[in-house]
Amino acid sequence: MLVLVGTGLFVYSRLQSDLNEGVDATLEARATQVTRPGEEPLPATQAEEGFAQALGADGRLIDSTPRVPGGILTPQEIRRAGAGEVIFERRVRGIEGVARVLARPVSGEAGSPAVVVVGQSLDDREEALRSVITSFAVGGLAAVLLASVLGYGLAATGLRPMEAMRRRAGDISLDHPGERLPLPAAEDEVRRLAETLNVMLERLEHSFERERRFVADASHELRTPVAVIKTEIETTLRSGALTPDAREALVAAVEECDNLSQLAEDLLVIARAADGKLPVRLEEIGAREALESVRQRFTDRASEHGRAIVVDAPEDLVVRADPLRLRQALGNLTDNALRHGVGQIKLSAHSGQGIAIEVSDEGPGFEEGVEGRAFERFARGDAARTRGGAGLGMAIVQAVAEAHEGHAEIARAPTTTVRLCLPEVPEPAGLAA
Repeated sequence: MLVLVGTGLFVYSRLQSDLNEGVDATLEARATQVTRPGEEPLPATQAEEGFAQALGADGRLIDSTPRVPGGILTPQEIRRAGAGEVIFERRVRGIEGVARVLARPVSGEAGSPAVVVVGQSLDDREEALRSVITSFAVGGLAAVLLASVLGYGLAATGLRPMEAMRRRAGDISLDHPGERLPLPAAEDEVRRLAETLNVMLERLEHSFERERRFVADASHELRTPVAVIKTEIETTLRSGALTPDAREALVAAVEECDNLSQLAEDLLVIARAADGKLPVRLEEIGAREALESVRQRFTDRASEHGRAIVVDAPEDLVVRADPLRLRQALGNLTDNALRHGVGQIKLSAHSGQGIAIEVSDEGPGFEEGVEGRAFERFARGDAARTRGGAGLGMAIVQAVAEAHEGHAEIARAPTTTVRLCLPEVPEPAGLAA
């Protein structure tokens, strides 16, 4: 728009100057005709558009075009015209619109005209200038609209590769390694940006892969020495030749070995889950049988803390799950209940819209601000930091639930309850029929 306005002003001023020069040339020619020796002033072709007058040195009107009165020039202007040519614009009675007036001296005998005055109406000039303004207004508006539409289309076309890159970037995740941003066909800055970002993604992917392998290898290697240490300590405990303080210290060491073993197992699961979906080997197992197995695993530890673990599940309830992963998820929930809860721990299962397996205790529940991120890795409350644990237990539960096409949630109940929701076991085709 600034370019169009500037162009319009330039064209307007140039056209006005050219038209003025044309009018001045016409006035010069007319003044020359009027001042030819022995000839009278020539009348204008149309009185409404032009005029000519001859004035004496004292301003007296000697001759004039019809319909144009005298007194066009003031005494000061007559004196200036007697000294040299004068051009100005003003309204003249009998002439349409504004007139451009030229006055210049005439050299002659005494009593002859001293000043010649000729004028020309500027209606044609003004009409031409108005036409230019109208043309620029209409044409400029059309040009702006057209440029806007074309500019929008060109910008949208130019940014289409960026939009494709943005959509693909929103879909890229560690669950689908190897995904890269699309490269536009044009060899321009956008393509070079996409290539640079793809190289960066490749570096990040390699770095993550190295970290994942390190965590998996470290957790795998940790399990053997921890198991050996635990076995040696348990053998010493069974010998019986220990003082009460020594026995208490060795029992605490066994518990810490269990914690280390659980941490190593959790890290291994997290590393495997980072490859994508946690692999599972589905089997049909009894829900009560799975809960009883977990109860037996933690009975001794619960007894040491003066707590009980009970199971509430129908005998005929069957769940389709990976026994190892299910035991690990329930073990993490039971371990959390022993660490952070109080009172009796209840392991229950029931069917409804799917199969719900719950672990609850009589504790106060999750700390404020922790419940919303309880299933994130390494999420722990302030109180939990003083009771051990790495903050991976709930993340493992969520990973196991998702691997079984289910989910985990914190139930709103009078007691602290974490629920593992799994799909129901589909009925055989023959029974369904």
